[in-house]
Amino acid sequence: MLSSLAKQIEVILFIATSPVSESELSDHLGVSLKDIRSTLNELANHYLEEHGLVLCKVAEGWEIYTDPEFSDVVSAFRETSLKQKVRLSRAAVESLAVIAYNQPVTRSEIEEIRGVRCERVLDTLLSYGLIRIAGRRKGTGSPLLYRTTPVFLEHFGLESISDLPTLEEVEEFVAEECKK
Repeated sequence: MLSSLAKQIEVILFIATSPVSESELSDHLGVSLKDIRSTLNELANHYLEEHGLVLCKVAEGWEIYTDPEFSDVVSAFRETSLKQKVRLSRAAVESLAVIAYNQPVTRSEIEEIRGVRCERVLDTLLSYGLIRIAGRRKGTGSPLLYRTTPVFLEHFGLESISDLPTLEEVEEFVAEECKK
């Protein structure tokens, strides 16, 4: 079990963006350098026992690192995580809003509402997993239908599509913002 001081040092090192010196820890925590050094040893020994993290002295300071033994796991997760970051253009946000409020909807219906072509935007939204193909509309040409996905709900912090503001609420909000 870690001491209270060890836990305090641990959280400081966890959030630090660069190595933290023993004197910084001493000054910040109001503890002697001797106690800081002793507690850093306690923390380092703690991490040696079946943990995926290690405590290292680097550049005259201390940092918590992931254990190099698990570098392949960290790399794979980081790569996946970076791919999942979603950056949407204005066109993508507009198209996504049209889909969310009119689903299921065809590409031509989206283009009619927006007034511009949106084939590439739909490809982007599909690749991010924010929308999915929900079948085909019956009739001439049988165009694809698009719907939002659970990824869309998660990305925008919604439990369900019914949590979206109504169009009237959006219009009120826009009107209030324009008055400011």
